Amino acid sequence: MPEKKFFACLTCGYQTPRWLGRCPDCGGWNTFTEKVQREKKTVGVHANFAVSEKPCLLAEISPEEGKCFSTGIGELDRVLSGGIVPGSLVLLGGDPGIGKSTLMLQMVAQASTTGKSALYVSGEESVSQIYLRASRLKISEAKVYVVSEIDVNNIEEQVKALLPEIVIIDSIQTIINPELGSMPGSVNQVRECTIQLMRLAKSTKTSIFLVGHVTKEGILAGPRLLEHIVDTVLYFEGEKYQSFRILRSLKNRFGSTNEIGIFEMREGGLEEVSDPNVSFLMYHHLETVIGAAVVPVLEGTRPLLVEIQALVTPTGFGSPRRMTAGVDYNRVALVLAVLEKRVGLQLNSYDTYVSAVGGVKVIEPAADLAIAMAVASSFRDIAVANKMVVSGEVSLTGEIRPVYGLEKRIREAVQRGFSLFLVPGSGLNPSLFEGITIKPVYTLGQAIELALSR
Repeated sequence: MPEKKFFACLTCGYQTPRWLGRCPDCGGWNTFTEKVQREKKTVGVHANFAVSEKPCLLAEISPEEGKCFSTGIGELDRVLSGGIVPGSLVLLGGDPGIGKSTLMLQMVAQASTTGKSALYVSGEESVSQIYLRASRLKISEAKVYVVSEIDVNNIEEQVKALLPEIVIIDSIQTIINPELGSMPGSVNQVRECTIQLMRLAKSTKTSIFLVGHVTKEGILAGPRLLEHIVDTVLYFEGEKYQSFRILRSLKNRFGSTNEIGIFEMREGGLEEVSDPNVSFLMYHHLETVIGAAVVPVLEGTRPLLVEIQALVTPTGFGSPRRMTAGVDYNRVALVLAVLEKRVGLQLNSYDTYVSAVGGVKVIEPAADLAIAMAVASSFRDIAVANKMVVSGEVSLTGEIRPVYGLEKRIREAVQRGFSLFLVPGSGLNPSLFEGITIKPVYTLGQAIELALSR
């Protein structure tokens, strides 16, 4: 590759084709050092982007071309809205050690049992290391091609030679195009390599999965443009000391982004959680417990029963502490303010801790009422009524606002043994809940009196 040599000042960056003793710009002595710059080829990765297809009518396109196929993992199919779409480009992000590589290796191994060919490309591990991980997962006999490669051009040649149906790139931050001359993981490298892989996926009808790292702030590393290039963005999340993992879809051009997949990390790898309500509810969820309330939350079309726990204790400092885990801190602060102003609970001299049991993260406003009930229960040292489920959004005026999907939430709770339901009274249709004890509430004060009555 052509190289261009020059000298640059270490102080001001002034460049010259020959060495100088003194910089004419900043006046520094002996500050010049030799640099080598690789010239970019005008015919680079963009030369492969030419599209020779002719325009066609929308009605002439066969519906079979975009028909998805199953990954063999039900929870992953749920998040992908049915399965993998041929020619799609999927980005999977998550914290280090959360199980991204494990999930991808298990996916291609499972897909190979149905006759799908797959290529696993690793820029971080050797093929022997991949084999050791596959042996731990007991899938070392799977018919999956593996290669350790970081050059995107070599990867493209291997894909065109094998023509696999699934390709895993682990990870996109390690892949480089030597023609660019920049470091792996830089903005230009990540963007250009992703665009090249995107065109490769579309031209060969190969589904490509890109594994991406996340930053300390929890966002995908690399340029935000990366999320606009790919077809689907998946995020693998979970607490470090919890065995449960939740797979969310942040973007999906081929389906809904409301569904989640739930897995449990075990010694033999990731296993699907078919009934997460058993895991997220404590063993005592049908009994009276001080400082706990159960709320049915909706994750896509799936209702989950989550126990919200609160601990209110006198503070030993000048200002009270507020700590949360699994629930939005700002929502908790809002609920505490409403409890003080509208209900009269003097929480300004008490530390308050609120947590969602099981490692799940609850973000929807329907959990406001459960947070308020748990806090009031701990403050008054009175348990919530036996076998009660609460659901509702708390407004700044202390009113209980309705939530969507109430019937689905209640039906799931009934199947789990709950028989008493504290729900918003406005917009409630009693005819939908025959044979179920419903207590409609309109204000937060009314809800507390009903839930904590002895």
